[in-house]
Amino acid sequence: MNRPVLVVMAAGMGSRYGGLKQVDPVGSHGQLIIDYSIYDARRAGFETVIFVIKHEIEDTFKTAIGNRLSRVIDVKYAYQQLDDIPKGYSVPEGRIKPWGTAHAILAARNLIDGPFAVVNADDYYGPEGFQAIYDYLERNPDQPGRYEYAMVGYRLGNTVTEHGHVARGVCEEDQDNYLIRVTERTHIEKEGTDARFTEDGGQTWTHLPGDAIVSMNLWGFSQSFLREAEAHFPAFLDRALAEEPQKGEYFLPSVVTQLLEEGKARVKVLRSEDRWYGVTYQADKPAVVAAVARMTAEGLYPESLWER
Repeated sequence: MNRPVLVVMAAGMGSRYGGLKQVDPVGSHGQLIIDYSIYDARRAGFETVIFVIKHEIEDTFKTAIGNRLSRVIDVKYAYQQLDDIPKGYSVPEGRIKPWGTAHAILAARNLIDGPFAVVNADDYYGPEGFQAIYDYLERNPDQPGRYEYAMVGYRLGNTVTEHGHVARGVCEEDQDNYLIRVTERTHIEKEGTDARFTEDGGQTWTHLPGDAIVSMNLWGFSQSFLREAEAHFPAFLDRALAEEPQKGEYFLPSVVTQLLEEGKARVKVLRSEDRWYGVTYQADKPAVVAAVARMTAEGLYPESLWER
């Protein structure tokens, strides 16, 4: 079996944040969030990273991130393009929104030849999550008649922002910590130590406990996931083009849920005690900067990550 590789979804321009947030420094020496993720991934065992980006940000991304990280890890690129859809389908006139996280992973399908982990470029996951997912992928190949996948779950209360709404995949698992289903909630807001979500623009709200386990898109898959995501893509497009031609998204958790319902896969829900940090909005940045400074002072990271 080939060693696991890391796929980093970095095609988003960060519209709510107000710029290309993947290149906004959070460390005292100009480090970005992705620097800390790659540092943690390397010490977990990952030797190759595939960045999924858009052609429009290619030069900026390579200058700020890729060219530098290529000195410490094998860097490859995949490009999420709107017209990368099955034969017989066409992009709706006026659509500019990407097709979602499952489509982003499919952009890298020709570069992946074994197990792989998936993360977002603009989220801080912590070292424990990377180690857990790498170890799982190394030790749990697909079984006859069943795919073996995994995800690292985080407590919802540790992933919401004070400054707006977020999207999270809310997980339900069985007594052995295998995933039963994951439901994408696209508008979740903080509510004390808990949270709430709406599906009708805020007319009604549903409570979510702060200790609910959510997906932060830290997944582990075998190569089989790519085949299945590609096979399910036309059915998604049929629905999206009929119902939401401008905004419909092919969510990675939705593909996972389908495979669970079909009995083709099982997903082990791993746990990380590390706190998640992100910069969904500009106002989130000070908390991330403070957290990075604290973790550096405690010795979790060196002052200069890549100094040799």
